[in-house]
Amino acid sequence: MAQKPSIPKGTRDFGPSEMAARNYIFDTIRGVFRTYGFAQIETPAMENLSTLLGKYGEEGDKLLFRILNSGDAFADVDFSSGDSKKISLQVCEKGLRYDLTVPFARYVVQHRDEIPFPFKRYQIQPVWRADRPQKGRYREFYQCDADVIGSKSQLSELELVQIVDTVFRKLDVQVCIKINNRKLLTGLAEIAGAPDKVVDITVAIDKIDKIGLDAVKAEMAEKGLSAQAVAVIEPVLTLSGDNREKLAVMKGLFEGGSASGIVSEAGLKGVEELEELLGYIDCASVSSPVEIDLSLARGLNYYTGAIFEVKALDFAIGSICGGGRYDNLTGIFGLPDTSGVGISFGADRIYDVLTGLDKFPAGLRSSTDVLFANMGETAYLIPVVAALRAEGVSCEIYPENTKLKKQFDYADRKGIPVLSICGSDEAAKGVINLKNLASGQQQAFGKDDLAGMIAFIRG
Repeated sequence: MAQKPSIPKGTRDFGPSEMAARNYIFDTIRGVFRTYGFAQIETPAMENLSTLLGKYGEEGDKLLFRILNSGDAFADVDFSSGDSKKISLQVCEKGLRYDLTVPFARYVVQHRDEIPFPFKRYQIQPVWRADRPQKGRYREFYQCDADVIGSKSQLSELELVQIVDTVFRKLDVQVCIKINNRKLLTGLAEIAGAPDKVVDITVAIDKIDKIGLDAVKAEMAEKGLSAQAVAVIEPVLTLSGDNREKLAVMKGLFEGGSASGIVSEAGLKGVEELEELLGYIDCASVSSPVEIDLSLARGLNYYTGAIFEVKALDFAIGSICGGGRYDNLTGIFGLPDTSGVGISFGADRIYDVLTGLDKFPAGLRSSTDVLFANMGETAYLIPVVAALRAEGVSCEIYPENTKLKKQFDYADRKGIPVLSICGSDEAAKGVINLKNLASGQQQAFGKDDLAGMIAFIRG
């Protein structure tokens, strides 16, 4: 019995029409990246596991896809210890990349003598996470990243906000750009009297949209935070008002105005950085709403400054873009004190948003502009088709001389907009008939009238 074909859960096939839509997304994002001076690189799908482990926090490490060593990977493994982590490291030396930022940091250090600083790069490649598949969450998905490394200037943060604004304006999607600063979260842990729990606090509050405030408070309590500490954090997570009002409240808390009376220099620095960034954003006249969200944590341990998240306003789905500032990610690879900031577009979720909102432009379905029906006059058609292709027109000649209905059906299924039917009479007259299948308009052209045919096809 033949095996039923299938693919792993959390992955997807993409047919021609879907690829046309995806390439529309990639081309739009790529074009905006280039206008801001970003250059493209690519890195391998797999990295050494030592490169990946410890960069995404404990929960991130659990989601790494590990690659079994080639050959008999288990030949010399001692299973007696029962230590699954140790055994895993013995049989798996490589893993599929979890994101594009850590491989980028590795790339920068490895090629530091070949690249200019600040280094502005973009990267459009798939990543893999051993997550539980659900709506809007996949195990294999594309990221479209832009990063600037080698500068601490918040003009880089501004450019990323502008890039987000421009991309989604071009895609005709209304979004809200949410921002926070990791230093505010550090300050929050400090005024709560739990500076050693900043990672636990961050991981918990990063889930607030998914599990709600009460569950976040319960998780913080489970991580060892006292009721008093949770009481200091809670009102910050529900703080209302405009951006300036939120920063004013946070500044007061970090100056010693919380119930604990503790002053946080880290928190005050975060307020200062956000005030500067908001000033730049105001100057740039960004059209999308920009909102400070103090519950925004983005649970990746390498963020140290500004953090971003982008939500679609008219479609229910998770974050479609995110990123932040990292001050020493390259330090673990031997290049300390090199600050960077980046943004990542989730292409698969953006695809779902554009599909759900019916925002893809008409005409993306087909890669072919005109189909030449096969009426037995292929020798007459071949030079005409070659000349049109040389002018950038996508053409096909149907391969078999068969029933015209079958050829019409082929054009319809592929979404080909223009059909040419040329038999012996047309060949004798030296003309090419073209018909727009949507409007029904048709016209005959001399076989050498390329300009006329192209105008009709593209009209």
